[in-house]
Amino acid sequence: MADYLSQHPLIILFLVIAIGYGIGSLNFKGNKLGMAAVLFCGLVLGRMIPEARVPETIIWLGLIIFIYSIGLVSGASFFHSFRRKGFRNILFILVMLAFTAGLAIFFAHVFDLDKTTLAGLYAGSTTNTSSLAALLDLISQNSADSNQQLLDRAVTGFSITYPMGIFGVMMAIYLVEKMIRIDYRAEEKALKQEYGLHDAIKRIKVKITQTEIQGKTIRDFKSSHKFNVVFGLFSRDGVISLPNYDTTFNLDDVFNLIGSEDDLLKCVDLLGEETQVTLPLEGSSFIKKRVFVSNPKIVGVSLATLNLHEKYSILVSRVRRGDIDILATGNTILELGDRIQFVIRRDQVEKIQDFFGDSYDRLSKINLASFGIGIFVGLVLGTINIPLPGEINIKLGFAGGPLLVALILGALHKTGPILWTIPYSANLTIRQLGLILMLAGIGINSGDAFFTTIGSIEGFKIFSTGCLVVFFSAIVTLLVGYKLLKIPFSMLLGMVANQPAILDFGIEKTQNKLPNIGFALMLPIAIITKIIFTQLIYIFLN
Repeated sequence: MADYLSQHPLIILFLVIAIGYGIGSLNFKGNKLGMAAVLFCGLVLGRMIPEARVPETIIWLGLIIFIYSIGLVSGASFFHSFRRKGFRNILFILVMLAFTAGLAIFFAHVFDLDKTTLAGLYAGSTTNTSSLAALLDLISQNSADSNQQLLDRAVTGFSITYPMGIFGVMMAIYLVEKMIRIDYRAEEKALKQEYGLHDAIKRIKVKITQTEIQGKTIRDFKSSHKFNVVFGLFSRDGVISLPNYDTTFNLDDVFNLIGSEDDLLKCVDLLGEETQVTLPLEGSSFIKKRVFVSNPKIVGVSLATLNLHEKYSILVSRVRRGDIDILATGNTILELGDRIQFVIRRDQVEKIQDFFGDSYDRLSKINLASFGIGIFVGLVLGTINIPLPGEINIKLGFAGGPLLVALILGALHKTGPILWTIPYSANLTIRQLGLILMLAGIGINSGDAFFTTIGSIEGFKIFSTGCLVVFFSAIVTLLVGYKLLKIPFSMLLGMVANQPAILDFGIEKTQNKLPNIGFALMLPIAIITKIIFTQLIYIFLN
């Protein structure tokens, strides 16, 4: 059996993927290994069948697809976060990553580790596979002798410290959380408006009974009270109509209101009283619909820019993106795969379906032309030498180049007729595929060297160094960010989440989306910085 698998690397590759993914899906007291289990499974089978080798091209392909997809989906949020308190947060991330590198260098000196192992250790302790990929690329291009030996050292340093890069951060989060007694519910409530958290959207009906509001327009009400609500269908004298900003409030009118529970309750107090009166659409001129956004011409465009009210008798109430319902406002930017919920006149349904596209089949396809162009430009950029003082050159490599290009293209959405972004569901699928190919391939090719080293004195030194680096750097990052810079602790959980398993752990603790905001801000700049730091460690240290 071992001989058979060693002669068919693709078979062992998908065997590792199947077993590893299954193990990673198991829940251990609220925690999952996730994709990291594929790497560990690959290491085990790589040890059992040391002759098995996965072609390097497959590993690189997985990395490039994964990193490019991450950049596309993170581009808009990255630049949006930067425009807010971005410079402070990004500087904080840079300083903390430099601190982590300093810790790694210090403990590596204490344990007498070589520079190749140390560079891999730094990539592993920060659970950054793209850093490892850039390091392997650098070694391959600059080491004429003992090439495979150096590659194995780098991967061994990475593999031994990678698990601690996950569990060490989780332990640090748990410890600091208990030390400073974080109240996640209170933090979420205080930051809801500032960070635009998407609460669960509810709908209620309110009857206008407050005389003070009579005769005022919806425009006046919304400008006086910054509630994030949408006024839906309303009934006046038994006639159901669509409101607009110039619609006035009359006593006994009944309005549908859509928004977060807190904002809805505040509106009810100002407008009148909640009622159970129904506003049936049956027999009326209106119908409620949901359609997919599959028309590339409107992707990246705000609802306000589309001027839907001038073309249709329509009221857009919410946008469903992935598993989240977003309250529709004029500033909502449409993405491929969004599901738009609205009320519209029955005779305009076909026209609005054509306008939005509403094609699930089209959403299942990727524009491979724009996808290929973006990756091509990123790969070319990754090969360019970046000069540093001391006649040193580094490269962004096959990880950093595509990431940087994807961030820019993801923020642009489209250039003329070319749409750079891809549907949300398709992005998740190809991102997962790329990551799983890369981790399985790395594990299989490095399993023998990993287990040979981990049972030795050298392996103990690497593991001890990784534990110390991960634990202390995570604790310092959390305390400095929360105590000195006053960054919300929920966001900090995302900033220290070098790996999706840590992000899931943070979201499970907070029960809100603040960790996602911190993760989106951290990820692009952190990946590029770690790529550079990993290469600098290898280049400069003796």
